[in-house]
Order: sequence, then C-alpha cells, then structure tokens
Amino acid sequence: MQLRSRARLFGTVVTALAAIPLAVLGTAAPSGAAASAGATAHSCATAKAGFASCKALVRTDVVAAKSVAPNATPSGYGPSSLQSAYNLPSATAGSGRTVAIVDAYDDPTAEADLAVYRSQFGLPACTTANGCFKKIDQNGGTTYPRKDGGWAQEISLDLDMVSAICPNCHILLVEAKSSSFANLGAAVNRAAATPGVVAISNSYGGSDASDASYGSYYNHPGIAVTASSGDAGYGASYPASSHYVTAVGGTTLNTASNSRGWSETAWSGAGSGCSAYNTALSGAASFATGCAKRAEADVSAVANPSTGVAVYDSTAYQGYVGWMVFGGTSVSSPVIASVYALAGNTGSIDNNYPYTHASSLWDVTSGSNGSCPTTQWCNARTGWDGPTGLGTPNGIGAF
Repeated sequence: MQLRSRARLFGTVVTALAAIPLAVLGTAAPSGAAASAGATAHSCATAKAGFASCKALVRTDVVAAKSVAPNATPSGYGPSSLQSAYNLPSATAGSGRTVAIVDAYDDPTAEADLAVYRSQFGLPACTTANGCFKKIDQNGGTTYPRKDGGWAQEISLDLDMVSAICPNCHILLVEAKSSSFANLGAAVNRAAATPGVVAISNSYGGSDASDASYGSYYNHPGIAVTASSGDAGYGASYPASSHYVTAVGGTTLNTASNSRGWSETAWSGAGSGCSAYNTALSGAASFATGCAKRAEADVSAVANPSTGVAVYDSTAYQGYVGWMVFGGTSVSSPVIASVYALAGNTGSIDNNYPYTHASSLWDVTSGSNGSCPTTQWCNARTGWDGPTGLGTPNGIGAF
C-alpha cells in the first residue's frame, strides 16, 4: 500500500530563488493574508509500497524568513486568526490534556522550533523542562530514528497547529523509526498508551485499506484519533477511511465582511471518497452520503496552501529554513485533534459525535475537489459532502 503524508505547502523550487535573500515577511504579508498559490514540489521522494511518502511542499512564492521581528507577523494564518475563524475558547480550555502527534523519522530541532513559534505569537512556553512537551520514539524511549528534513517540516507543522488551537494543551511527539505503515501504527499505539493523551493526529495516509488489517492501530476508545483525508482530491485514503477515526477534509479560508468575519469553500485538493472495505459510521446514516460503507470526510478545516498557515522550522530542507507557509490536510488534522482536546469530551464520545451535533459546525456549501461518480462525493453542498464533511468548527459543540 502506498502511503502518503498530508502536509501540503505550495511552491516549486526554481533556480532563480537561490538568488533571493531570506527576508523578513511580516510587513509584506500580514497574518491571514491570502496569497496566490504557486507551483508545488514534494519535500520527499516517492516511497515504495507499504511506506509513507512525506509530501510536504513549500510555498516558494513566499520567501522563507530566518527570523521575524518581535513586532512583525509572519506570513500565513497565526493562532489568533485560526481561533477567530473557528470561534474557539483557546485561551481558557485544554489545560491538563495532551494532544499526540505521530510522524516518521526524527526532527532534531522540534522543541527549539516550537519555542520560536510560541514566542513569536505570545503563547506560553511548552518545553520538556516545564512538562508541557515530550518527545519519544515508537517504543516510548529516546532512541530517536534518523533525521529526515521533509518529515521535520511535517512535524513542525503539526506541533505549531496544536499550539495555535490549544495553547494550554500538553504535546506528545511520537517519532516512528521509519515511514512504514507498521512503524507508524506502532507509534499510534504508543501514543494511545501514554497517560493524559486525549487526541492523536495522523497527517499521513495511503490507498483505501481494511480495518481487518490495520484497524488495531486506530481503535482507541476514549481518545479522538484524527486522520488527513488527503491532498489529491477524490479517492478514499486510509487511515481516514477507517471506521475508528475522524476523517478530516480541507477548505479554503478567507476573511469576509459577514457576521462571522470569515468564509470557507471546499479546497480543490481535499481528499474524499467511499471505502470499499470498512463499515459506515452509524451517525452518517441520516446524511445521504451515497456510500455503502465508510464515507470521508467527517469534518474539515483550512488546508488550501493559498490561504495557508505560518510555520517555523529550522531543519533546512531543499534550501528552505525558518518561517514558511504551509497547507494541505496536514494542517486540518492537528487542528481538529486540538479542537477535540479543547472540548474535553473524548472519554465519553466517539467519532459519530459530530454527526449528532452538526448544528455546531460551519456548513461549507460551495467549492469542489474535481469530478466523481456522485455529486456530493466531490462537491460541497448543504449538509454532508466529501471534501468538507459536515463542515468546520463553530466552537467546540460538535466535538
């Protein structure tokens, strides 16, 4: 099975960029400014079957900045914008809860980079020393796997999104020793066995597969397990197609002159589809998904790199280091995991809960991720649709 990481950053590395100096971005593109998207380049080479292919892409139409002045704002949406867009109680909720991030390989600068992000946006420190941050290998120890620059970008994206949405949460980073599905699954199980973990985000995926083969990695009652729906449009992806997870799609998020202050449409890359193997969620029965089995996505959040998020990463890869703009459903999966943590209900609910509380979501009713056999599988509409599911968070009531 070919697995695919869900980090999605825009841009193609071109020779001309080598002559462009790294610059401070804050005054040129304020947080939340929607930029036009450039071409894309994968951060990682395509992996062989049974392994995850990290597909982090960097927005090369936004020049990376090694640093940003204290009173300036990096390009891309920051915590205040995301919290506003989704009406979240981030300042007051989440204390005592842990969000786990599962990724492959080692990001040696993960904690230091997290400190830069949180300091820049005025968030409380989250360090090993103060007990907020913990990094372990898939066996629970500190024998970390080898460094990988592409996956390091993925890790920084994930950690920054947890920080943006739930700054009072603790963060557990579990690094799998390779990008094989077995090792990533073992890392998920390790995260689930760690006291205090209420949500686990998985920003990777592959072709549709059976829970009979892999479901034990994701079946953790009492913990919200989220998975990216994908960045290639229509076509079911595992583990998002698992019966046990919340499948997270993607949107384009823009400021707007309406009562919410924001508008969203389906992102053209957001994954969607029907599993050929796994049982449908009982909560989806009244939403006319058109899928005989498991439908994805369930819910969604910002993922379009054109309206991407600010991320800091100092493990240089392809010449990019510092402040960058990211997109993809690698953004939306940790966002939704962190909203679950803000709500604090995971001990008593499962992934059907959003279906019985859809009124607490912003319904996304326009946009498409391409063409498909049944309209709602790839076109946003009132109610459930494939690219955006039931919609995006409007507070924590659906979680």
